[in-house]
Amino acid sequence: MAVLTVTTDAAQPMIYPSVSVIVPIYNGEADLPELVQRLMGQQYPADRVDFLLVDNGSCDRTPDLLRTAAATAASQGIRLRAIIYSAIQSSYAARNAGIAVAKGDILAFTDADCHPEPNWLVSLVQPFVDHSVGLVAGEIKALPSQNWLERYADRQGTLSQHNTLNHAFLSYGQTANLAVRAEILGTVGLFRPHLTTGGDADLCWRIQQTTSWQLVHAADAVVYHRHRDSLKGLHSQWHRYGCSNRYLHDLHSVDLMRPLTAKEMRYRLLRWGLKELPQATVKLLNGRGTALELAITPLDLWCAHARTQGQAQAKLPETARTITRLGEPV
Repeated sequence: MAVLTVTTDAAQPMIYPSVSVIVPIYNGEADLPELVQRLMGQQYPADRVDFLLVDNGSCDRTPDLLRTAAATAASQGIRLRAIIYSAIQSSYAARNAGIAVAKGDILAFTDADCHPEPNWLVSLVQPFVDHSVGLVAGEIKALPSQNWLERYADRQGTLSQHNTLNHAFLSYGQTANLAVRAEILGTVGLFRPHLTTGGDADLCWRIQQTTSWQLVHAADAVVYHRHRDSLKGLHSQWHRYGCSNRYLHDLHSVDLMRPLTAKEMRYRLLRWGLKELPQATVKLLNGRGTALELAITPLDLWCAHARTQGQAQAKLPETARTITRLGEPV
């Protein structure tokens, strides 16, 4: 079933429910200054929002930066709270720590390396005017690419919500840009704290499978996200996607990804060498192509192999089946 995409209608009165924005952070000193600036620049009534930044056991300058950010925000009448949580090393456990102290009727999630647009929060909450809507997924766009690997990820739509909102099993929104009615979590529980990937899909699926709340896509609620800029980082990202496949298979019986066979790999590389590479080279020399096009197929296969490895090697810990409930210790 297709997810409804909505845009903000300037002709309609805006709603401003109370919102708690929750951001898990681990060793985020490079990203924190921009994140804090973006959060403090949100075009949302200051008395209707609080920002909960959860340090998940960082070993860099993150704790100091968070304390400074909280003090600066307070001097400007903005409620920004630094929370220290290190009992479980997991972004989902950190989000649960934020949820445990959140007061907002709406819980909005983003990540430390995201850059929300000034109207992000306003646009993200408008669909909640419809009382059947329980989940809203915003739009995720790429920050300007700095190297060829980032341009590759951008070209492939790696971070886009399009793929998750059109998932073959059931739609879901990524926690880089997601909002949920707080009351729902009293029914379905919080994130699985010991899960290390796939927790956004798991929560969205539990809500849609056990309640009548609807998920919609807010196209105007935009955050910008940075792509991986190294082969190591790209490999790690796609390996994690494979792990997520395995975990969600074990939790929800989602079909596993069929790995490419050695024969298919050889065929694609042969086709690349004999046809695609010469064509891309001619286009490049004629000024009608880019150097990136020379490497599309090898990069596709590199990512597919990493995902296959992750799926094959991952094993869901029994503790990851646990769902934290509201009121329980996180």
